Amino acid sequence: MKLDRFDKAILSILQTDGHISNQELADRIGLSPAPCLRRVKALEQAGLILGYQALVDAKKLGLSLMALIGISMDQHTPERFANFESSITQIPEVLECMLITGQQSDYLLKVVVKDMDDYQHLLLHKITKIAGVTGVHTSFVLRNVVARAKVPVD
Repeated sequence: MKLDRFDKAILSILQTDGHISNQELADRIGLSPAPCLRRVKALEQAGLILGYQALVDAKKLGLSLMALIGISMDQHTPERFANFESSITQIPEVLECMLITGQQSDYLLKVVVKDMDDYQHLLLHKITKIAGVTGVHTSFVLRNVVARAKVPVD
């Protein structure tokens, strides 16, 4: 899909304020509401807009410990990776799971829990129980310096 300046403006604004009304969005980009809505729907149908969500403060929910966990697998087969990926998606504390290269690990997880006891439970009773997990290396986040959900739109 070829994006023009209106499409780019829509993507930029919706990433900052997904709760904006169509009327306000149209006013901000200089279109009338009907063509603006058609463009938003086209961006959704093209898969450029994946969905809408609220950003929630994990600390205010008592989830104050964030960790990055490197996972090493015993076998590098499609079946082993598929099983791990299917299993890890069922663990709500896992915010992100990325298949990576260039490290000792095969996967990098971003997790959030209440405290060290919760982390220990997550690790010992959920993550290491997944077939094929042979190594775990954890780094705890001291402070989050940059946390963006917005993708640059050129």
